[in-house]
Amino acid sequence: MQVNLYESWQIRDVEIPTRLVLAPMAGVSVQAFRRQGKRFGAGLVCSEMVSCAGLHHGNERTLGYLRIASDERPLAVQIFGADPAVMAEAARMVEDAGADIVDINFGCPVRKVTKTGAGATMLDEPERACRVVEAVASAVSIPVSVKMRRGLEDGSRACLSVGPRLVAAGAASLTLHPRSAKQMYTGTADHSLTAELVSLVDVPVVASGDIVSRARAQAVLATTGAAAVMVGRAAQGNPWALREILDGEVADPSQEEVVAELVLFMRETVRELGESRATSFLKKFYGWYLGRGRFPRNFKAELTQVPTIAEVEERLFAATPGARFVLARLEEEQPQGDEVLLDLPISIYGGG
Repeated sequence: MQVNLYESWQIRDVEIPTRLVLAPMAGVSVQAFRRQGKRFGAGLVCSEMVSCAGLHHGNERTLGYLRIASDERPLAVQIFGADPAVMAEAARMVEDAGADIVDINFGCPVRKVTKTGAGATMLDEPERACRVVEAVASAVSIPVSVKMRRGLEDGSRACLSVGPRLVAAGAASLTLHPRSAKQMYTGTADHSLTAELVSLVDVPVVASGDIVSRARAQAVLATTGAAAVMVGRAAQGNPWALREILDGEVADPSQEEVVAELVLFMRETVRELGESRATSFLKKFYGWYLGRGRFPRNFKAELTQVPTIAEVEERLFAATPGARFVLARLEEEQPQGDEVLLDLPISIYGGG
């Protein structure tokens, strides 16, 4: 069955122009990543997880997540925590920063999050999960969405009992990644659970997990009835995956296109994080962009050892001189007037 991925949909009064959502990923979803995702067709982009405790205590790095540019909207900012009152306070800050949606994380499987009672642990405490959603929904006027896993243990069906209760508590949308927290990212996502969840709730459901191609996206949308699909790891260093999912057959990018996109991403990240933070943050992206057989393996490895970003740029342009012309075009096409609504430093906290 052919599904139109350019069809718009809504989370309450927020209209989302395509059925493709760019996932919130810790240590990845900085503003540069989100803006790139929008250029390649994502209808909705999401921040990485924001600690409600960090916002409550005014932590500078955590506050940096609330830096929002006009060209990345509609945008969801994702928060995590376990205390309803503190989560409500964080949600108000998210709304004040200009986000279109506040997303609650009930899916993170990483120990340093779950040990605080947040993330996927919430699925084993549905009463508290509902109190959190109710507190957040009561605190803001923008829609509230919830991202969750199937449950903590393999074979769990907790999402099917908890999901409708979260909607009753005020969630305007649900995202389901149908792996257990125990699975992390191993095995496969069981989207039969997504279809069941769709049948149980009257709000949009976003299907997350193993969305790596147009064929897979269309199959999941057709068989589950989900409103949209969420793409995560497939887009790391590979924004062309978003275009392929939306448009079908898309030619592999040339080396010049790859380097131009990488350098633009690097420059945008330096603007956000500053030179010092960006230098270490960007190293994983070199492998993501230059991998997939695009460049020799030793070239990728060498770049991670280069001490400055300026020198990385020099080596990239030396390897692909034509990338300078592609980059110039990309920079010229960058949206103008993309004022930051809340001008704060970005955080690179990683939480899973």
